[in-house]
Amino acid sequence: MTSLRRATPSDAAPLAAFASAAFDDAFGHLYPPADLAQFHAESRSVARFGHALDDPATRIALVEQEDAILAYALIIMGGHFPERPAPQPQRPVLLSQLYCAGCATGQGLGARLLDWTVAEAEGWGADAIQLSVFSGNPGAQAFYRRHGFKHVADIHYWVGQTCDDEFLYERAPV
Repeated sequence: MTSLRRATPSDAAPLAAFASAAFDDAFGHLYPPADLAQFHAESRSVARFGHALDDPATRIALVEQEDAILAYALIIMGGHFPERPAPQPQRPVLLSQLYCAGCATGQGLGARLLDWTVAEAEGWGADAIQLSVFSGNPGAQAFYRRHGFKHVADIHYWVGQTCDDEFLYERAPV
């Protein structure tokens, strides 16, 4: 049985380890080792997750089974993508990260985390939820479209010194 809960500061180290492993499993083959190391140091470190967990505008939810993380989502209230074309939402929520362990893909965990994201956005009074998805990940694109997201812009995402083409998706919370 899996459980969903909000992460606490004591989750920073296991979350950083899971986040790095999940990213590497999904995308690690696309990048030189130096770029992956830089990306993890900047985006998936214990210090970075510790800071996020202390930030009142950032929320992280974990899906666990027997104290093992199977998936997580990180959202930022008021976060947005500067590359989004005008008009910008007034009160956006940025779904910055949503990752599932490879062994847990297809079990509905991403949908549970997306439902949590929508509920948090609605509770905050958001007028939009934004996220970016790798242009070479049609499965994730289809997942977000099934959940009401629309492609609104093409943007870039940096992994170390490698620039990826990404799609910015958006939807209203309700």
